[in-house]
Amino acid sequence: MPLLEPDPEALRPGTAREPAPDRVTDRSAGGTPEPLRSELTALLGADKVLWKISDLVRYASDASPYRFLPRVVLVPEDLDDVSAILSYAHGKGRSVVFRAAGTSLNGQAQGEDILVDVRRHWTGVEVLDDGARARILPGTTVMRANATLARYGRLLGPDPASAIACTLGGVVANNASGMTAGTTRNSYRTLASLTFVLPSGTVVDTAHPAADEELAHAEPELCAGLLELKAEIEADAELTARIRAKYTIKNTNGYRLDAFLDGATPVQILRGLMVGSEGTFGFISEVVFDTLPLDRRVSSGLLFFPSLTAAAAAVPRFNEAGAIAVELMDGNTLRASVSVPGVPADWAALPRETTALLVEFRAADEAGQAAFERAAGAVVAGLDLVRPAASVTNAFTRDAGTIAGYWKARKAFVTAVGGSRPSGTTLITEDFAVPPARLADACAALLDLQSRHGFDAAVAGHAAHGNLHFLLAFDAAKPADVSRYDAFMQEFCALVVDRFDGSLKAEHATGRNIAPFLEREWGPRATELMWRTKQVIDPAGVLAPRIVLDRDPRAHLRGLKTIPKVEAVADPCIECGFCEPTCPSEDLTTTPRQRIVLRREMMRQTDGSPVESGLLDAYGYDAVDTCAGDSTCKLACPVGIDTGAMMKGFRHRRHTPREERIAALTAKNFRAVEASARLAVAAADTVGDRVGDAPLQAVTRLARKAVRPDLVPEWLPQIPGAAARRLPDTARVGVSAVYYPACVNRIFAGPDDGGAGPALSLAEAVVAVSGRAGRPVWIPEDVTGTCCATIWHSKGYDAGNRIMANRIVEAAWGWTAGGTLPLVVDASSCTLGIAEEVVPYLTEDNRALHRELTVVDSLVWAAEELLPHLTVFRTAGSAVLHPTCSMEHLGDVGQLRALAEACAQEVVVPDDAGCCAFAGDRGMLHKELTDSATAKEAAEVDRRPYDAYLSANRMCEIGMERATGHPYRSALIELEHATRPTLP
Repeated sequence: MPLLEPDPEALRPGTAREPAPDRVTDRSAGGTPEPLRSELTALLGADKVLWKISDLVRYASDASPYRFLPRVVLVPEDLDDVSAILSYAHGKGRSVVFRAAGTSLNGQAQGEDILVDVRRHWTGVEVLDDGARARILPGTTVMRANATLARYGRLLGPDPASAIACTLGGVVANNASGMTAGTTRNSYRTLASLTFVLPSGTVVDTAHPAADEELAHAEPELCAGLLELKAEIEADAELTARIRAKYTIKNTNGYRLDAFLDGATPVQILRGLMVGSEGTFGFISEVVFDTLPLDRRVSSGLLFFPSLTAAAAAVPRFNEAGAIAVELMDGNTLRASVSVPGVPADWAALPRETTALLVEFRAADEAGQAAFERAAGAVVAGLDLVRPAASVTNAFTRDAGTIAGYWKARKAFVTAVGGSRPSGTTLITEDFAVPPARLADACAALLDLQSRHGFDAAVAGHAAHGNLHFLLAFDAAKPADVSRYDAFMQEFCALVVDRFDGSLKAEHATGRNIAPFLEREWGPRATELMWRTKQVIDPAGVLAPRIVLDRDPRAHLRGLKTIPKVEAVADPCIECGFCEPTCPSEDLTTTPRQRIVLRREMMRQTDGSPVESGLLDAYGYDAVDTCAGDSTCKLACPVGIDTGAMMKGFRHRRHTPREERIAALTAKNFRAVEASARLAVAAADTVGDRVGDAPLQAVTRLARKAVRPDLVPEWLPQIPGAAARRLPDTARVGVSAVYYPACVNRIFAGPDDGGAGPALSLAEAVVAVSGRAGRPVWIPEDVTGTCCATIWHSKGYDAGNRIMANRIVEAAWGWTAGGTLPLVVDASSCTLGIAEEVVPYLTEDNRALHRELTVVDSLVWAAEELLPHLTVFRTAGSAVLHPTCSMEHLGDVGQLRALAEACAQEVVVPDDAGCCAFAGDRGMLHKELTDSATAKEAAEVDRRPYDAYLSANRMCEIGMERATGHPYRSALIELEHATRPTLP
């Protein structure tokens, strides 16, 4: 064991608590039992079998209110693996559930036996027919697929609100739709073909010309059974009419019985049945979508009405005018949303009856947009709109920022309610659909029902399609709350079915909470046909039992998860999973959601239980050490949770008092530390030049084993040499800004200039290009020994962080003459650190000084202050960009692109660009983290050569050079080169 290995006990909750009713029991503490573990390891290989208790717990939760512990989690790489798993399950009488993103809202992504992760190795998009179609693997997110299609002016029909995280396999399996898909643009209507694996292991490609012939040979009983069901349905005119009527509005409850009416052959029937089957009929391994035009001309309006009735009456008029989306928000929703930054504060005083419609039109060109705006204007002219707050305009706009604000307000529904729910409560997101003509009545009835059962009354939804959404929060640990939820569901189902003849699930799919009510909506005849369909396709019941079909009338109450209180920063988590695709460690260890899920399970346990101990043993590396701390999870999270901050807090808890003192000393004496670091880098570079990198790597690896991997960096061949001892000379008189070269750029040199020797340093480039633009900058003589404090902040060294945070703010205030000049910082992570992250660690006096500072990232400085005054003399043919996570936080990605577009004829941002996880020195402490985080982006970059590889943070540039083999450099160095009048 390393000398300074942290004690897992430091993270033990250590609080007196009662065990939760749904805690993982002690008998599961050992993880996957034998012989299940050894048999699957022999079948698939050890790297594809996740068996530790921490693995099982982190996969036990999804975005739903349910929680079921799998016996084992498998990570197949190809169809052979999937077929082997299904064959094993058949032979052993086991069940299988496929899981991709885990954004399902009704427990579809959870299993109690074999759970199969089909996200990790199942991503990819192939554009066909110049974008008219796209072949997509099931683990690909909707947002990722649309990013590729956007280059062709196309997009997918389904547009669920979880597009950032949900995968196409799940979208098809649930027939998820969204705000614009309705009944015409969903998966059922836009899916050209799909490839799937039946429970028997038979692979079917519905696009293959001989698909029916091959299926008949492989599965004669299945084919006969499907055709028999088809004939029976078609012979029943009343049933046929009922099926057709049910799909005139959005409906994802039960199986798509209209597949028997729309498909002529077994393969065609299966193609329809797979859509919305929730993983109960087979594994979808590939989908081919017919894409739709991406109409880029957008006009939107947020319109306020005096009542729900008035708003609902306007919906069909906007539909007739051609609106692509008509979204409804009732008064309670509007008032609650003011807790979300960016939503007008004066909405808090809106009258209770106020209702708003967000109406959007999209067109391909100016003429089409103008026509839509005229049509919208004609509708508005006939409405009695109200202006109950000063921020209300009731006008349509083309401004992208204003439109983004409208949608932020619409999506604030989940943010506001989910984030403010009482601690310890489970959040349920429900949806249903009614005929659009009954929209107002349905809203009023739902609000009344919520109030009568003691739930917060609020409703929002896709009004254009009669699709409403609402949220319920209750404590699953309290029997009285569970009974209240049950009573609500019983009455809700009766209301939707009996009064409105609606759909109990419009786009979230049946799942575990509506399965007991399936017959209530469809009736015994249709429901029995669904049971028979399942028997024909999966006679052994291998796939996803109890997820769509369940005869237990209380199944919706089985497996409800408690939400024990955890650290305040993470306590509001609704476990939606939106954070996961942004997380650098998602394919290596854990995701932000899983880090919180594991912590919650610790809190369900009694102190010192075997399960808690097993979770703690794994948590240090899996959760704390391999968190990059980039906090991009916060940007994706609908309730703004910064899991990175929680992990930094845990790092702090693991520090000994001695370690904290040493970290504080490095901050106090950072001038000497900085000089020593530069000398060490120079010495290592000299050694590397003489004997190669191998000896340096060997020495640092030995030191890491002896001391602690999270304290001693490993030498990497990509580490550059030392920066020059002296910064460029600058004068203070007549300057436009103070320039602060970050310590990383004072320690490490920039990349070589194409093999011709060292290029200008970043500091030299910034000084030169600023002067060239007539905006000279000054570098203070005493910048040495100062830092943005991120070094200490990222590692959870609070004392050192506090010392340096106050030092840099006091220094910056002096340098900038009390904030009269902007402070330009040349590393985006350092800009973020000085502008935002230091604030909680400042004294009250220094917080006042900080408020007077204007901290500007060098990208913003160059794009907005320099570029308009520069002449470009030469451009590269092509440039690929790596936007850093700090740029995402600062909103600077557009400025990076603007600089690159000035310097190169073609600029590409990879679709898979994300945090590189180098995170200062974390890429040297845990290089496997950066390797995993950059794998997809590097593969995309390496598909073709570029003339320039650009970013704006030295350590991220090193990380990307390690990943791709190409020398990344700052966009400001490229700008200096492009605007230099003459080259040597």
